Amino acid sequence: MHPAPSVILFTTFSGLGFGLLFWLGLGQPAPSGWVAFAFFALAYAMAVGGLLASTFHLGHPERAHLALTQWRTSWLSREGIAAIATLLLGAAFALSAIFDQRIAPLGWLVSLGCLATVFTTAMIYAQMRTVPRWRHWTTPALFLTLSLAGGALLANRGTAALVLLALAAVLQLVAWITGDGRLAQSGTTLATATGLGDIGRVRAFLPPHTGSNYLLREFVYVVGRRHVLQLRVIGLILAFGIPMPVIAAGLNHITALIAVLAHVAGVLCLRWLFFAQAEHVVGFYYGKR
Repeated sequence: MHPAPSVILFTTFSGLGFGLLFWLGLGQPAPSGWVAFAFFALAYAMAVGGLLASTFHLGHPERAHLALTQWRTSWLSREGIAAIATLLLGAAFALSAIFDQRIAPLGWLVSLGCLATVFTTAMIYAQMRTVPRWRHWTTPALFLTLSLAGGALLANRGTAALVLLALAAVLQLVAWITGDGRLAQSGTTLATATGLGDIGRVRAFLPPHTGSNYLLREFVYVVGRRHVLQLRVIGLILAFGIPMPVIAAGLNHITALIAVLAHVAGVLCLRWLFFAQAEHVVGFYYGKR
């Protein structure tokens, strides 16, 4: 799929925001006063900012609220409902924390809401049969782990961040190793895409039309294998290779900033690859696979 900047920003920063809010809900850390205000403001800026960024990819952003009515069948609708409920509960919990009247059970509900929101975001992609690479348990697992790892890093939970970053790195490798061959394993070919397989060997002679269209712009994107390898290495180094040794050595204000910036840059790179390598099966119809 075409790696639209709005969707990359959405999946990256909303995950980080809800990840930080998850740890704050558990009281890890448990600040009060202006320190609590700063923590919650950062979490909300990333979570809400990421959600708002996603609307720029909609054809009619003014109709976004209508998506909330389709919760029975749509993971996008479930995500919107989970996000709104979590942010409203989080606002109440933030006020209790700022005034040092923390309500622990409310914080636990906020943390559960954060997990639900990130999970529903991941399922928007994991439920797509037309993208075999995404239709796998590693998609929600990686979304959740990266969210919690980034949140732990922002919350200065050193040990938790170290463990979760290591787990996320392993999950990312598993997602790549198993995902690279999933399109071929799906059995989809140019013959099945055109419905002409029973006639004989099918090959693309001319495209179905002379101009571009929505499907080509949104779902057919091919990135070179050499560039994929380079970007994967860069993403792994930035997202995990730099933050983990820094955390293990001990965090201070400077090293924490380096670890956070490197991790965010790495996740942005990994998210770009996530969309660029989607391999939507509609590409077969246009002879692009």
